[in-house]
Amino acid sequence: MKKALLAMLTLFVMVVATACGGNDDAAGSGDSGPANTVTLEASNWEFDKEEYTVPAGKVTLDLKNVDGYHGITVDGTDIKIDGDGKATANLKAGEYTIRCSIICGEGHTEMVATLIVQ
Repeated sequence: MKKALLAMLTLFVMVVATACGGNDDAAGSGDSGPANTVTLEASNWEFDKEEYTVPAGKVTLDLKNVDGYHGITVDGTDIKIDGDGKATANLKAGEYTIRCSIICGEGHTEMVATLIVQ
């Protein structure tokens, strides 16, 4: 009887632990589906594209520094990357301004791009 009770208690703890597993999504979207990834390549005073387009939902931005040291912020979101790196957020349809967040020289203020989420 004690063995059966112990086995049932162990099974219960395992089920509860599995059911309470968290979602590590940085934006807290609750969506466990795959993210659409956008890769941005940053050079001195420019990104490789003026516009990046991605479907609405879970979006991952992947910043690669090709020339110089850059970071990004995306207006209207919590996305912030310093140097090479990735960030994920659940984004609604709209246009978001991507800005270089690390002062990189005389063209820094013009270093912007647009993220179009459809």
